[in-house]
Amino acid sequence: MNQTILFGSVVVYLLFIIVLGLYFSRREVKDSDDFMIAGRRLPRIVLIGTLLATWVGSGTVIGGASFIYQYGPLASIFFFAGAPLGIIVLYFIADKARSLEKYTVPEMLEIRYGKLTGLLAALIIILAYVGITSYQFIGGGYILNIVTGLPVETGTAITAVVVIILAATGGLFSVAYTDFISSLFIIVGFLLGGSIVLGELGGFSELAAKLPPEKITWTGGLSFVQLLGYFLPLFLLILGDQNMYQRFSAAKNAETAKRSTVGFFFGNILLVFLAILLASSSIVLFPDIPPDTAILHLSMEKMPLIVGIMVLTSSVALIITSGNSYLLSAAGNLVYDFYIRLRGKNLSQSQQLRFHRWVVVGLGFFAYVLGTYFPSVLEAQMYSYTMYGATITPVILASFLWKRVNSAGAIATIITGGAATLFWEMVLDKPFGWNSVLFSFPLSVLALLIFTRFSTPNAETKESH
Repeated sequence: MNQTILFGSVVVYLLFIIVLGLYFSRREVKDSDDFMIAGRRLPRIVLIGTLLATWVGSGTVIGGASFIYQYGPLASIFFFAGAPLGIIVLYFIADKARSLEKYTVPEMLEIRYGKLTGLLAALIIILAYVGITSYQFIGGGYILNIVTGLPVETGTAITAVVVIILAATGGLFSVAYTDFISSLFIIVGFLLGGSIVLGELGGFSELAAKLPPEKITWTGGLSFVQLLGYFLPLFLLILGDQNMYQRFSAAKNAETAKRSTVGFFFGNILLVFLAILLASSSIVLFPDIPPDTAILHLSMEKMPLIVGIMVLTSSVALIITSGNSYLLSAAGNLVYDFYIRLRGKNLSQSQQLRFHRWVVVGLGFFAYVLGTYFPSVLEAQMYSYTMYGATITPVILASFLWKRVNSAGAIATIITGGAATLFWEMVLDKPFGWNSVLFSFPLSVLALLIFTRFSTPNAETKESH
């Protein structure tokens, strides 16, 4: 593939989304509602696009491709299955979340569990989302290295700068509409590229016949417990992901929020299927490449120029807009759940907007520094997902589904899940090769059950019985 043309295409696309972000910053973003939740007026088609693009970042193009390349297409079904299953659950929650009309998940949790629970949840979300933002930076660095030949470190820095600029200018308006455009590009690019590569290999049966025997088993050489350790983080994250709930809050109304999950479900299924097809084809065509470059190499070496450009530029854009989403969301926690609440200051709309933008810049720099401590996107992905899923998700679901759950149970869950994740990762250094979710999630759920059962119900819980 002509690297000069490819480099120019990526630059043009990045400039396009930056200009789009600046356009929305000047035209649409007048206050914090516009910046954080797009003025609660996103239409369904844009909502579907931004939900899809937020979820399909480097976690699919880099981390997911790495898993497929290492363990095969059948085992990867377990890896990716958490998202569609989680979206089904979100279908029954989306309209309720929209009706609450809150900016952040901790604000939602405070209604049920009180101020302390909200503050603890905000702290955990910030830690997890800064981690997720950091691996978007790393993923962008990988792609720019392959596409342009720039050092990964330089590509990571460029990605970080673009993410910070977009998040700090146009807020959710720029993120949502660039998400929508990027999701269209990636779907068309994956469809065209997948059909071309599959035709070259001779169809599905020939692809399966050419895969190494160890790559066509349902486990890929992993134990059931190890597979579960890869499945649970994605499943738990999407169920409690603040980005999902903020996008539901940004919908025009509750019905729009609920129906957007249907398009999100089928779009996710399609993209996962195509990602598995592309990465599996790389196993056959490029047996000795780094696993996390499986889709990228295929795009450069086996696709026509225009199709490869679509896949690679939209992959860069998806990573950038995913980074925008998590960075913007974490900044919201600092602004609404800590500064405004704890300082007790009523900032004017213009002051709040200005402060929010500076927080985005600060957190973005912190995420960039944090990214240097993780050797791979997949490792950072599993850690960040687990930190969130083992602490926040059980509390969110319980608030919607269990009337008896109370503040004591919620606080115990957050503290137990967070401490267990750090202990397994940092102190024990992941014994048996198991991801920390296998240790932290059962303990957090147990804490929820025990502390709720043996403590006094909240006042509002008593009144409901």
